[in-house]
Amino acid sequence: MGGFFAVASKEDCVFDLFFGTDYHSHLGTRRGGMAVYGEKGFDRSIHNIENSPFRTKFEKDVNEMKGHYGIGCISDYEPQPLLVRSHHGTYAITTVGKVNNTDDIVETLFTSGNSHFLEMSGGDINTTELVAAIINQKANIVEGIQYAQELIDGSMTILLLMQKGIYVARDKMGRTPVAIGKKDGAMCAAFESFAYLNLGYTNVRELGPGEIAVLTPDTVTTLAAPGKDMKICTFLWVYYGYPSSSYEGISVERMRYNCGKLMAKRDNVKPDMVAGVPDSGTAHAVGYANESGIPFSRPFIKYTPTWPRSFMPTIQQKRNLIAKMKLLPVHDLIEGQSMLLIDDSIVRGTQLGETTEFLYQSGAKEVHIRPACPPIMYGCKYLNFSRSTSEMDLIARRVIARLEGDKANDREVLARYCDPDTEEYAAMVEEIRKELGFTTLQFNRLDDMLEAVEIDPCKLCTYCWDGKE
Repeated sequence: MGGFFAVASKEDCVFDLFFGTDYHSHLGTRRGGMAVYGEKGFDRSIHNIENSPFRTKFEKDVNEMKGHYGIGCISDYEPQPLLVRSHHGTYAITTVGKVNNTDDIVETLFTSGNSHFLEMSGGDINTTELVAAIINQKANIVEGIQYAQELIDGSMTILLLMQKGIYVARDKMGRTPVAIGKKDGAMCAAFESFAYLNLGYTNVRELGPGEIAVLTPDTVTTLAAPGKDMKICTFLWVYYGYPSSSYEGISVERMRYNCGKLMAKRDNVKPDMVAGVPDSGTAHAVGYANESGIPFSRPFIKYTPTWPRSFMPTIQQKRNLIAKMKLLPVHDLIEGQSMLLIDDSIVRGTQLGETTEFLYQSGAKEVHIRPACPPIMYGCKYLNFSRSTSEMDLIARRVIARLEGDKANDREVLARYCDPDTEEYAAMVEEIRKELGFTTLQFNRLDDMLEAVEIDPCKLCTYCWDGKE
């Protein structure tokens, strides 16, 4: 994934930029960066944040950098923001998204005269550098950004800092959000709307899909109107979004509460307690508990002072180990109890399987699992949601492969496994239940999850659950 923050201010912007960017730390794991423009021109700093949080890495920079305009990012992969010199002048650029047709674009750019790209470790091309190269093909910045949105198969939100303003462009289908805030003498743009509230900004609006705007200290001006169609990522509400975040007018906490409530209405088990896997499962569990009348409890606690997020290490085994180490049991609330546990999702299944084993070892009598979203069937094409290199990393697809053999990748076959009213779906769920050792397993239905968001379902991306683009 990744997050971003931008400030255009009449005063020095670095304090707001520093804390606004830091508030996006839950969205990325590899690199943090800030770039500013002031009296001395452009200044930029990038640090590795794999083993230390953004704030500690940039404490020195924030005391040295000066500028009225700035952009910052938390990145899952490539170093950014980049400083680029082109016929548009010098600018800084940062991006959030995913490009599925990099090789085709590179070939197109080589043909049109682009001489080279720098390779990162591992041989990949920096996606942000690629986007800058596309933009530089056109006569002006707006045409260049529009060209990038047309050329890219995937998703791309762009911040571009120039001497007199900051271009802010939401991805073509609005898969990621862009919120605009305002206070006296300053405007800002953020992935997460809550990131600017404690800095004194108030909400102005969200950019529409494909909209391009420019920020100055006084205004946000639309340069390219938004499109009519939107496919914002539903998983932002289910998992990625911070509880205080809000997208398209619907808060993350509210959506998760709705999810839990709708799950409870379809359930018939009667456990002793309802619990959520910290942190994203908690609000789902509260909604479930309030609707069902079954007490909410916290039978294990997440230790967060020193442990990083569980997906931070690049090696899956290490991520699993950290996830396990962070969960501390409260034995008085576990021993002899029938428990219903809500997690945001089941992806590979490893962590939730180990959590269930851990609860049995701590004395639980039953562990009923209720994922807050349907089985994940397809790797995300748009937002780098998962680092999986193969869809066979997904437990649902592995189970379908066992059940269907050579037909496991057939779209019509997969469609039956996506339908919660089919025998195939029931067989898949039962196989997952047995493999991971749950007492019972019941996924949230896609229609209920979409209802929980409370916006038009046609505006929501559901690709990872049903393969529909």
